[in-house]
Amino acid sequence: MLLQNSSLSMIKRKTMRPQIAVVYPNTLALVGMKTILQNVMPMVEVDTFGSLAELEANHPESYFHYFVATAVVLRNRSFFLDRRNKTIVLTVSADADAQLGDFHCLCVNQPEHSLIKSLLQLEQSAHAHGRNLPPVPPSEQSRNLSDRELQVMSLIVQGHINKEIADILGIGLSTVVTHRKNVMDKLGMKSVSALTIYAVMHGYVDINKI
Repeated sequence: MLLQNSSLSMIKRKTMRPQIAVVYPNTLALVGMKTILQNVMPMVEVDTFGSLAELEANHPESYFHYFVATAVVLRNRSFFLDRRNKTIVLTVSADADAQLGDFHCLCVNQPEHSLIKSLLQLEQSAHAHGRNLPPVPPSEQSRNLSDRELQVMSLIVQGHINKEIADILGIGLSTVVTHRKNVMDKLGMKSVSALTIYAVMHGYVDINKI
């Protein structure tokens, strides 16, 4: 793991893409958080570590942010306090009284939609309009969606079902289904969660409307 992550860090430094570290003892949690973060912020590179020792062996100062399990922060409080602006503590409780007051906290024990919204809010707060991040490459930009497809995408992300979208736009249900399929195909999306991330990140939908 150490050698593998060391090699990854060398590659990432050469690409100059923003890097995020996830430090969590649970392997499944690591994989899940890495996938979500890369979806929310497609321009970043995400490395995963099972402990602070692994992170420290792989150039910790090169990371823009650390997403860290509460237990890891508690065992290594001084390290993360010195880097509190970079640190986001992953908690299992949304209760403010149960979270670490000195840090930004993110509750991972919530539905996927809510977790993604929380992550998007963090991203928009720190990096709104791509602040401190490199520009989105052409391959990640809008795939020439029509005005109607953009309308349908916006309504999908806001939680409307096909029948409601048809009524709002004054079009047939089968037309909505066709537009929906075209949107997903053009963007290469497989889920509404992925579509939500895309729509918010590209400014098509206000985060407060999802």
